Amino acid sequence: MMKLLLLLSLVALSQCHVSKISLRKGKSLRKALKEHGLLEHYLKHNPYNLASKYFPSLAGTVSSEPLENYMDTEYFGTISIGTPAQEFTVLFDTGSSNLWVPSVYCSSEACTNHNRFNPADSSTFEGTNDSLSIQYGTGSMTGILGYDTVDVGSISISNQIFGLSETEPGDFFYYCPFDGILGLAYPSIASSGATPVFDNMMSQDLVSQDLFSVYLSNDDESGSFVMFGGIDYSYTSGGLTWIPLSAESYWQITMDSVSMSGEILACASSCQAIIDTGTSLLAAPSTAVANIQSALGANSNGEISCDSISSLSDIVFNLNGQAFSVPPSSYILQSDGSCSLAFEAMNLPTESGYLWILGDVFIHEYYVVFDRANNRVGLSPLS
Repeated sequence: MMKLLLLLSLVALSQCHVSKISLRKGKSLRKALKEHGLLEHYLKHNPYNLASKYFPSLAGTVSSEPLENYMDTEYFGTISIGTPAQEFTVLFDTGSSNLWVPSVYCSSEACTNHNRFNPADSSTFEGTNDSLSIQYGTGSMTGILGYDTVDVGSISISNQIFGLSETEPGDFFYYCPFDGILGLAYPSIASSGATPVFDNMMSQDLVSQDLFSVYLSNDDESGSFVMFGGIDYSYTSGGLTWIPLSAESYWQITMDSVSMSGEILACASSCQAIIDTGTSLLAAPSTAVANIQSALGANSNGEISCDSISSLSDIVFNLNGQAFSVPPSSYILQSDGSCSLAFEAMNLPTESGYLWILGDVFIHEYYVVFDRANNRVGLSPLS
């Protein structure tokens, strides 16, 4: 473990900032981890793969925010807060609803190598006496809430509430290559009742449509983005399939089943799933993961023969009567000559059973539209 932390500390410090113009691909970290035989461990256990977290612009704007592809596991872009602007890299996360960044009030080690917001330097900042506390399971933060102007791409949101961290305990956020988090889920799951950024975009008439869309590149390629208020139809040549939400909290949908070659692997009687840009892998109930491991010939740790990549079929996620495939090259992780399934066991209870998380492994295969006006998600296969 010390070997992993030492390597991550050396490479993560050089990856903390992203330019709005030029996007890095993050290959240096991937290669470094591969050389030390640590890539698979990082993908399964890095502090913020995010499955662990569950325990004055004109009206009518469409704004595309470029995202950096960090090893195909995390995608983040640059925003600014305050007047004059203070810049931060944030993870755009459809699995949470709060915006927060480190602040000058934070003395935790995790804040020392990240940008910190200074309210004294912003003429538009308004403080509150309200506190914020978010527990992510392998990491947490506490802080205070304030209001200020937040710029995301070409969109400027006035009086946006956000968290200023005072503590970020442990090493988890220290090694994250971004400063903070911008949640894009529904206000019903926002901590301290804070209004999410996209809700203010809608209420202030800053977007032409009450939706946003996401493209997450694969294979360390650049070009990832989140588009607020619009759809880039050059990514939807395969047509958009719309899936109604089953709950307005996370971007939660009903999944009919999970199958391969017509045989059901899991979720035989339907289950609940969320589409989450903030989770790297595919998270599922422990019994479902065990069934998938057994059916695919993996051991109980998820390790599988690399020859399986060419011999196995796609895993199919059946959603609203439609089939959405993920190929073996995506659901099998390769590292230093060994391979493992990109499934993580996690029992997250809901009223209708345990929750599945369709993270970046799934999203890599589709252009995704998150439609707040109609409470639905749209999926279009990427060629």
